[in-house]
Amino acid sequence: MNTMFDTLLQLPLFQGLSQDDFTAIVGKVKLHFDKHEAGKTVIRSGDPCDRLAFLLKGELASKTVSDQGTYSFTEFVQAPYLIEPQSMFGLRTNYIATYAAHTDINTVCVSKPFVLNELFRYEIFRLNYLNIISSRAQNMYKRLWAETEDSTEKRIVHFILEHSERPTGRKVLKIKMEDLARFISDTRLNVSKALNKMQAKGLMELHRGEVVVFDAGLLDR
Repeated sequence: MNTMFDTLLQLPLFQGLSQDDFTAIVGKVKLHFDKHEAGKTVIRSGDPCDRLAFLLKGELASKTVSDQGTYSFTEFVQAPYLIEPQSMFGLRTNYIATYAAHTDINTVCVSKPFVLNELFRYEIFRLNYLNIISSRAQNMYKRLWAETEDSTEKRIVHFILEHSERPTGRKVLKIKMEDLARFISDTRLNVSKALNKMQAKGLMELHRGEVVVFDAGLLDR
């Protein structure tokens, strides 16, 4: 258990808190520790975000589906990781993505009432929370407005990075070739040629209706 508490202290939300403050928090809050086997769904899209959920150990798959169900995008994140802190407040307080254990994982949850009534009393926690959600919003906004070079390959890379919370790591895009061509305003033939070129470079692996990116950080080089 001490190892799990040490991991909690490594999370950006708790960095800067003194050992005494953290000990006082642990003494008050009811922490819900869970273990999940690989393949088990932990959170579903649309579930109410009524707690802060932390990935303490293992790897998590985060899958988001487009509104019309045309395509899905999956990212893989490793511990320690805070799951969708931005979804706890705002107009829609529901999880956007579905999260499943890619490996055996350990998680811990803190209820929203405790976050509001206790954790927000600590200035360093409030600042950490604001910094996390602000950084995520700024990064997404920056990618949204990033201009791309006039090539099919660069437009595909932009589409992938535009949908990524993290600009690095493994990603899986499930989409029909003609739909991807439509979204990036190009032809199916050009998209096919560009994808096969990137596969030949070792950047990705192509399957029927699926693009597996080994490391998104290598795409934009």
